[in-house]
Amino acid sequence: MTKILVVDDETDLETLIKQKFRRQIREKEYEFFFAINGVDALSKLKEEFEVDIVLSDINMPEMDGLTLLSELTELKPLLKSVIVSAYGDMDNIRTAMNRGAFDFITKPINFEDLNITIEKTIKYTNQIKKTLQAIKENNILKMYVDENVLNFMGSRDYETTIMANETIEGTVMFIDVCGFTKISETAPADTVVKMINNYFDVMVTEIIEQQGFIDKFIGDAVMAVFRGDYHLDRAIDAALAVRNKINSLSKPESLKDFKPKVSIGIKSGEMISGNIGSASLKRLDYTVIGDTVNTAARMQDAAQPNQIVICEKCYLKIKEAFHCKEVGSITLKNKEVATTIYEVID
Repeated sequence: MTKILVVDDETDLETLIKQKFRRQIREKEYEFFFAINGVDALSKLKEEFEVDIVLSDINMPEMDGLTLLSELTELKPLLKSVIVSAYGDMDNIRTAMNRGAFDFITKPINFEDLNITIEKTIKYTNQIKKTLQAIKENNILKMYVDENVLNFMGSRDYETTIMANETIEGTVMFIDVCGFTKISETAPADTVVKMINNYFDVMVTEIIEQQGFIDKFIGDAVMAVFRGDYHLDRAIDAALAVRNKINSLSKPESLKDFKPKVSIGIKSGEMISGNIGSASLKRLDYTVIGDTVNTAARMQDAAQPNQIVICEKCYLKIKEAFHCKEVGSITLKNKEVATTIYEVID
């Protein structure tokens, strides 16, 4: 429904408007409000925030229509006004337009012309609303999606690539903030969210530095994927950097007993990459799944605070580049044979 404020000191205009637009009023296309001058109009606008169009006379007591236009530009810059006046000389028309009037209609009113003008103004107003909504949604989207992804979404290859499912070789890393679940049960929600977002920012910076991709945030944990040349080495470099940066952070002032530490699990190997989720719910994640992913998660579960844990197969690949020590054998879920794990020291 379009809400229209009519500003005119001729009180019989209200009756005439209601008669001429009775169908639109009855079918709830238009809702009219009435004011007798500019002062009254400003008061009505403060009461009714959703007015879409103002139809205003020029010559009125207390505050005339041209002054009202100037006030509206300051108060509601997106509100569109149409001047409806017997003063149709070029000076008044130019002054009205310079002060922000969308259109100008002369009295006596041709109601067919007025209706066309209202429809034109509504169309223009709706275009502005859609544009502002699109800008707002785009800005919100940028908070959740990387700019490179947004640019890719506009490319020709987007649909073909995003729907492709493939087996890839890479490294998966899970990073968990130790003890944070307990903190989240007692600390204020705002404190919890600000803290975890701060920790995530530190992690993301180091992961991106090593050309890794953030697959998802899972509660107080991060899942990252590394592909391409030396993907395992780059994942371990990122893990070491994350651990060092988190350890260098000071204790939160409001939580003196909590010192952030991370436990990290890393596994390299084959995995399936594709769109996983529910099409009917319109919730799909472009992610990786498979034994490599599950094992990396189990590695992280086995890691202690400040530990970076890898399997023996990964250790054999990177032992000449990184200082590691054997932790021992553990039994992982759904694995019949015990797995020997190593801690990456530096």
